[in-house]
Amino acid sequence: MADYAIKQFGGIDVLCANAGIFPTSKLAEMSEDDLDRVMSVNFSGTVYSVIACKDALEKSGRGRVILTSSITGVVTGFPGWSHYGASKAAQLGFMRTAAMELAPSGVTVNAVLPGNIATEGLDGLGEGYLRQMTEAIPQGRLGDVEDIGNASLFFAADEAAYITGQALIIDGGQILPESMEALQEM
Repeated sequence: MADYAIKQFGGIDVLCANAGIFPTSKLAEMSEDDLDRVMSVNFSGTVYSVIACKDALEKSGRGRVILTSSITGVVTGFPGWSHYGASKAAQLGFMRTAAMELAPSGVTVNAVLPGNIATEGLDGLGEGYLRQMTEAIPQGRLGDVEDIGNASLFFAADEAAYITGQALIIDGGQILPESMEALQEM
């Protein structure tokens, strides 16, 4: 991937590490393969992408790494996603140390943490489930991919050159209420 980008575009200025999977598997049924697959794609894929692009990012003189993590595992949990949550929390641990290691060369490493975002990953969950998700968000809507893209664009911009090792939650206020009653009081 890195070699192809360098050949096609002459270098790499920005790496968005956003591959992720979230199959459901509760602890009682989770297999070693289930855990390994999620950690491999979500966490190891992030690490190996940064390693592969490191030299080109440093050479650019303004390299930016933007990780797509999640509120799940870092701030919230969801039954059946313990492996997913662990992989996303691991990304943030990696981000902090990678940010320190790459800072002397001018490369920043930051993360966006999406809440409930309207993507094809929600297809098939049912209208009732989507309605409940929406009702749990103070802004009253699911986020869209542009919301995440805009945050990523900020981290990629020159205006964010002095920000590194930081995580930005993009969730319409989803993590704010302590209960459904708090939402009803709005």
